[in-house]
Amino acid sequence: MKKVLALLVALVICTGSAGAQERYPNKPLHIVVPFAPGGSTDIIARLIGERLTSALGQPVVIENRGGAAGNIGAETVARSAPDGYTLLMATTGVMAINNALYKNLGYDASTDFEYVVFVASITNVLIVAADSPLHSLADVISAAKRSPGMLTYASSGAGASTHMSAELFKIMAGVDLLHVPYKGSGPALPDVITGRVSMMFENMPGAMPHIRANTLRALAVTGLRRTSALPEVPTVAESGVAGYESLSWSGIAVPAGTPREAIARLNREINAILVSPAMRQQLTDQGAEAVGGSPEAFAEHAQREREKWSRVIRDARISVN
Repeated sequence: MKKVLALLVALVICTGSAGAQERYPNKPLHIVVPFAPGGSTDIIARLIGERLTSALGQPVVIENRGGAAGNIGAETVARSAPDGYTLLMATTGVMAINNALYKNLGYDASTDFEYVVFVASITNVLIVAADSPLHSLADVISAAKRSPGMLTYASSGAGASTHMSAELFKIMAGVDLLHVPYKGSGPALPDVITGRVSMMFENMPGAMPHIRANTLRALAVTGLRRTSALPEVPTVAESGVAGYESLSWSGIAVPAGTPREAIARLNREINAILVSPAMRQQLTDQGAEAVGGSPEAFAEHAQREREKWSRVIRDARISVN
């Protein structure tokens, strides 16, 4: 009898444990976008969030917490409860650039997060106002060399990929441009459209609606090959800056210590979203490429990027504080 009772108790415990795991998630999730609304990170987060809501059966709320080149939002997630309900839309800047730029970060990208899934690789595009006198990359280089420091470029914040793409261009093209940082691409783009700022190396998802509306002109893309979203636009490399490449990326991360079961569930569902033909096409239309894969693969990619951009920042002697 005792053996039967012991077996029943063990069965109840196991069933309860499995049920607890199956109950994740049992309340709304929050994806923190560490930039203002309207930029590429925000656009991709909303595409993922909409589909993740259906996949998980719980609301997925997008929270924009911009400022300090994404550091405020990233620190918010790093310090949140590691329960699988607060997610970070992790980007090149907050995971691979800011560590080399800022002396007093409130988080450590290599230890304070668990990497869930690599969502998308993003081509940046050099944009100017539709009525700008700059019609090509050659025009930009020529104007910059005639009047060093007179041309300005916007970014979504010091240390963001929109900043580093321009800094890499400055080094490789041998030109001097004046940096004008904003608290996200959303507030930066209107000033590019009106010509208050000369140009911007913007992530394509944020730039494409304005390019299609003919309020912005695309001069070059930052990948090594042209993108199907803008097949007529040349790369920076083929426009005279040989070897130039600067890609942005985004993925999902959660606070260190988040249960493996939650990470596995999120990874599985987001990978399923990313292989959907409709999702892949939406990302392609925005100039982004769906990636996916394991948490380990995403963590390794972020580490390689930290090493790459740390070298660029050191060699260019870039500092923001």
